[in-house]
This record gives sequence, structure tokens and C-alpha cells, in this order.
Amino acid sequence: MVRSVLLAALVGSAAAFAPASMDARSTSVALNAEMSKSLPFLPRPEKLEGVMAGDVGFDPMGLSEIQQDLTYARWAELKHGRIAMLAVIGFLVG
Repeated sequence: MVRSVLLAALVGSAAAFAPASMDARSTSVALNAEMSKSLPFLPRPEKLEGVMAGDVGFDPMGLSEIQQDLTYARWAELKHGRIAMLAVIGFLVG
């Protein structure tokens, strides 16, 4: 009795590891898109062309689609990084 229950549980859990069926339309779009260098399983975001230093297409949350102008976001990131570095120095000294 216990063996049959365990066997049924193992067979039932094996379905969790079976590959999911994919729609043919969704796979054709993903296969035709240029893939990101940083995350090769995701398509490269449109606004990240790789022209700036460090731009390898890393945008897993899609934040580049929200911004109108990415130069503003880059300058804001630099400013916040510098403020964070000064805050760490202030924390250690003070």
C-alpha cells in the first residue's frame, strides 16, 4: 500500500519536469530577434544598441522601454552611485 502511494507520487511529480508545450508563433519571434550578450536567452532591448561603454544589453526588467531618453537615466545612475560612495565614506568616518 505504501509502495503504491509512493510510486504514484513519484510518477505524478515527474510531470513537473516535462517540457512545456510552446506556441509556434512565440518561438518564431524569439528565434528571429537578436539576442542580448549579457543574457543570451533574452532578446536585446531596442534602445540598448551597445554604443556606450558597458552596454551589453542587460535589461531583464525592461526599464529601457519606460525611459524616453536613456542619457538622462545614465547620468542619474552616475550621480546616485557617487552619492552612495560619499555616504559610505561618511558612515565610516562619522
